[in-house]
Amino acid sequence: MSRPGLVIGGYTPDTEGSGPGLTVARTHADGRLETVAETGASGPSFVVAHPRLPLLYAVLERDGDGGVAVFADEPGEPAPRLLAEHSSGGSLPCHLALDPEGRWLAVANYGDGTVTAYRLGGDGMPEPGPLTFPHEGGGPHPGRQEGPHAHQAVFGPDGVLYVTDLGTDEVRRFLPGMRPHPGGPVRLASGSGPRHFLHHEGHWYVTGELDGTVRVYDGEWREAGAVRASGAEGENLPSHIALSADGRHLYVANRGPDTLAVFAVDGPGLTMLAEVPAGGHWPRHFAIDGDRLYVANQRSDTVAMLALKDGLPEPTGVALAVGTPSCVLIR
Repeated sequence: MSRPGLVIGGYTPDTEGSGPGLTVARTHADGRLETVAETGASGPSFVVAHPRLPLLYAVLERDGDGGVAVFADEPGEPAPRLLAEHSSGGSLPCHLALDPEGRWLAVANYGDGTVTAYRLGGDGMPEPGPLTFPHEGGGPHPGRQEGPHAHQAVFGPDGVLYVTDLGTDEVRRFLPGMRPHPGGPVRLASGSGPRHFLHHEGHWYVTGELDGTVRVYDGEWREAGAVRASGAEGENLPSHIALSADGRHLYVANRGPDTLAVFAVDGPGLTMLAEVPAGGHWPRHFAIDGDRLYVANQRSDTVAMLALKDGLPEPTGVALAVGTPSCVLIR
């Protein structure tokens, strides 16, 4: 019997990559990974699914005028089918998120820092007249913080949209209805370059791409702890971060050492339990499916499968060839 499949996003030749667009893969109980379909798109570097409707949304990470694509993902159809394409409202969009009710689609544009919000109709399609929120500012890191760089959008348990800005060392906030928070952005550690983050039991866990850390903040965004994301020597640019289903383990992908680090979670306390090879070069993103973990290794053109045993990842040697993968979605 085959297991649920994967939708893999990545860069295409027109966006300095080698991938086909979206790749659909099937995972089998015997450990095999098999490509079953492809859908052409221009640099779909991050993909999310609608919470109720058979729809997928992807950023089209282009310089200049970036895009957002909507795909039908009907049961029985092997490949997503492009339905519509819209402007992302900025350049180089790298992440997007839907609110739990499927009413808003938020887009983080890395290139110019603009955050764009589309109201979604009952059919899940973006409505005309998106809201756009440009930003300004910078940080101390030369070459990477010359201006704002919105990186990840997350709807918190309070309904607020939170967006990390790697360029300004901030978390930007938008109230329900996409109104800017009257308190403005939250300042994080200077030079940390906040990238991906998550909320768990009253705390925020944030990867610092520029200082190689995982920082923990309380509900008021006061720093409550910090650890190195990798025990390896040399430069490390942490990318994605995720929790195990039971909340006991925190996983961090490390670009540079090309590893996955695993931390035990105790509120603001993080203790490294293991650090294992990511199965390829430049682990950009990963997704967890039960006892398996799939890593998009961008620079080795592979998606590697790792086994999870007692919460700790172990190499399996299984990998799927995919050009410049940057995102894995469990289908």
